[in-house]
Amino acid sequence: MRPPAPDGSLDRALQHQFGLVAGVDEVGRGALAGPVLVGAVILPPGASIPGLHDSKLLSPSQRERLAPRIRQVATAWALAERSADEIDASNILVATRAAMAEALAALVPRPAMAICDGVAALRAECPVVAEPRADGRYLCVAAASVLAKVERDRRMVELARPFPHYGWEHNKGYGTPQHLRALRLHGPSPLHRRSFAPVRVLA
Repeated sequence: MRPPAPDGSLDRALQHQFGLVAGVDEVGRGALAGPVLVGAVILPPGASIPGLHDSKLLSPSQRERLAPRIRQVATAWALAERSADEIDASNILVATRAAMAEALAALVPRPAMAICDGVAALRAECPVVAEPRADGRYLCVAAASVLAKVERDRRMVELARPFPHYGWEHNKGYGTPQHLRALRLHGPSPLHRRSFAPVRVLA
């Protein structure tokens, strides 16, 4: 059963306490190829975005419909990413934290605090609270997840054109059976994360 969408009450409580509150979320952390992408969004008090929910619970068409509305309503929004090479040079957690900090730093006006979906120990210019499943509980985090998901999906469709074997336009770089078969047959591309086990053993 699908959980209820966030109703904005948790957002309002934080806004009442802190003022400007940013939601932060990442997409692509578990993929085998392509970037990890982060969204950060500040919503105004009382923002109305009907249908907004955790991006994983929405269809592609729903996300595409919501993204322009989020950008229109938001007080501020930003995206940041780290490439497969950058992920391999550090690790996925370090790369994700760096992208989150960059996205938060790009917000104007600056938030007084931020809430993110479970990535702890994030160093940023404002206090950050990590809360599991925040993308299904806070409107601002859900908004960040939708913007990040829409942008990353578009990027993976573009990246699929020069590397058609892997089916990224369908699997978005995640380790589906079809993607793994293509990896075994063709080996890794320059956009695969070679530090990830399924790719590392074939590199």
